[in-house]
Amino acid sequence: MMREIKTAVITGATGMIGTALAQCLCDKGITVAACVRPGSEKAARLLESDKLYKLAVDLDDLGEEETFDKLSRAIGRADAFFHLGWAGTFGETRDNMFLQNQNIRCVLDAVRLAKRLGCQVFVGAGSQAEYGRVMEGVRLAADTPTFPENGYGIAKLAAGQMSRIYCRELGICHIWMRILSIYGPWDTEKTMVMSAIHTLLKGDTPAFSKGEQLWDYLYVKDAARALYLVSVSGKDGSVYPLGSGQVNQLKSYIMQIRDAVEPSAKVKIGELSYYPGQVMYLCANISELTKDTGFLPKYTFEEGIRETVAWKRSIMQREKGAQKTAQK
Repeated sequence: MMREIKTAVITGATGMIGTALAQCLCDKGITVAACVRPGSEKAARLLESDKLYKLAVDLDDLGEEETFDKLSRAIGRADAFFHLGWAGTFGETRDNMFLQNQNIRCVLDAVRLAKRLGCQVFVGAGSQAEYGRVMEGVRLAADTPTFPENGYGIAKLAAGQMSRIYCRELGICHIWMRILSIYGPWDTEKTMVMSAIHTLLKGDTPAFSKGEQLWDYLYVKDAARALYLVSVSGKDGSVYPLGSGQVNQLKSYIMQIRDAVEPSAKVKIGELSYYPGQVMYLCANISELTKDTGFLPKYTFEEGIRETVAWKRSIMQREKGAQKTAQK
């Protein structure tokens, strides 16, 4: 059954995926209410559009009457709710159990808000962390056993399961996307891809592990399109791992990044040790996603990296220009 999506709400709209999703939806003529943290400078990332409303909404306030009133005044009712917002996604915050528990409550508040706004479908952002580590060759699917190893993964798993039950009670279609490694514009500097690009563009030499990991990378524009497609034709109650469905050695990705920046640049492979508990194999089984929605990636890694490098280069040149102006 196809759902007609004319209006949508996005939390976490200033993140890498949220920014791309907002653009994707606006390009399709969908009116978007983009929820951004009050006072966030990142709101400027969202391109201006007569289809886009930037609304100052904190995740902790999704259950407040004021939030419902603000969204209602902006867009009236909504057809789809994309909940991408999450606090504590990197480093030690992943094991801040009180913060992760708060995230679960925010997801449930988002479901209730979606119901009040009249949404047909709730799309939640899960994570590969819900699975923990898997044996090499095991492609992640909805029925792959889940053994999360940190608070972040545990909370994502609980949030997906609890919000599914709550959506069923409220009569809303529920879809949970277990997102693997996404890259692209507005990616955080903490990831391998963006840190490598940034270091190379500065003219420095990045250092890596042996790069023997077999990983699955998906360009953010493809990820945004997948999220849109599941909102339209994803099956109620489904869990869809989101990746490209293909793996390559990490050192191959590194060399493609190097070539996109400067083919003659040096990189240090094998300089660093693997992290404790390093995930060595990560690949999404996207067969159900493809069957239900028709999704297949349009970008190769090389194509996505070229766009990402061009974007990052322009950002760094702009920042450098601003610094020179400020020094005059």
